[in-house]
Amino acid sequence: MSSLKTKKPVEFDRHWQGMLSDYVTAIAWSPDGQTLAASSAAGEVVLYQAGVFQPMPLQAANGHSVDCLAFSYDGQFLAVGGQIGQVKIWQLQSEAFELVGTLKNASAWVDRLSWSPSQNLLAFSPGKYVQVWDANVGGVATTLNFDTSSVLDLTWHPDGRRLSVSGYQGVKIWTAEDWDDDPYLLTIPSASVAIAWSPDGKYIASGNLDRTITVLEWENPHPWVMRGFPGKIRQLAWSDVLTKAGASLLASASVEGIVVWEKQEDESLGWEGRVLEAHEGTVQSIHFQPDALLFASAAADGRVCLWHKAKQLAQVLNGSPNGFSCVAWHPKGQQLAAGGQNGELLIWSKVLRGQGFGQR
Repeated sequence: MSSLKTKKPVEFDRHWQGMLSDYVTAIAWSPDGQTLAASSAAGEVVLYQAGVFQPMPLQAANGHSVDCLAFSYDGQFLAVGGQIGQVKIWQLQSEAFELVGTLKNASAWVDRLSWSPSQNLLAFSPGKYVQVWDANVGGVATTLNFDTSSVLDLTWHPDGRRLSVSGYQGVKIWTAEDWDDDPYLLTIPSASVAIAWSPDGKYIASGNLDRTITVLEWENPHPWVMRGFPGKIRQLAWSDVLTKAGASLLASASVEGIVVWEKQEDESLGWEGRVLEAHEGTVQSIHFQPDALLFASAAADGRVCLWHKAKQLAQVLNGSPNGFSCVAWHPKGQQLAAGGQNGELLIWSKVLRGQGFGQR
């Protein structure tokens, strides 16, 4: 592995490390930042309380991969999905999470789920359709057929009023106020692999199988298309911070490459991209620090890279020699968690001026 030169002083130091028994498939912080949830390819689901980081198992390894997990917007529910087609839902009761529901979906693999950002509605996909589970009634509120392929990604609009679902030939956007209404269709010539709304809800980006990115300004019928990537677009991430043009930065990952896109003030110039080069393996996860432009990328080369203002390499974090699989910022941005391909769980904390955190 080649040496890398960084432009800025070290900002984060390793704070804690733990282990799961297999590849870490997903991690997520609770909205209040007090709990970190992690899952593995062996089927484990484990919670860690911030500060003590003692493991609290919700599900033991069973040989069936858990592939996605998410907390509800108010932190009252945790949902997981995976290989055996079940979606399990735990609810916070008397300071502990209790299993309150198991949604069975035959043999369909559930690898995508997402909670509404404004109410306790859980969208998940077992194959070519999406179901929306309503926590208030404890049942499925609607079933949405994607039709043209298996669902490849799904996400809610920031206001919680729309649900976006992607797959072959594009993105379908349903309105939560009327699930029976025909969805809006953003047409993609190949397939939409990853989708993400900007935090202000003004733009939706689609990373596509044909090595393009489509960015649509909502209610504008003419999207921008970015081309020339080395492979399909696996990851997308928007910044919370707006640029001078009034838009968030959009980061995209394809194979080992990262491109950060900035909207230009001159509408005719569209979006201008800059390449971030450091990784030597496939980039698995990318995220902007909350309310900042510090950008984190985790890859199969065993590096988590931190990029100052999403431009310059500031720091390289390690601890998973065989590669990282996922990364997640603490809601307050002072800590960064990552999962490794051999089961490693690591947390780095922002270094206070004149002091650091010792490894434990």
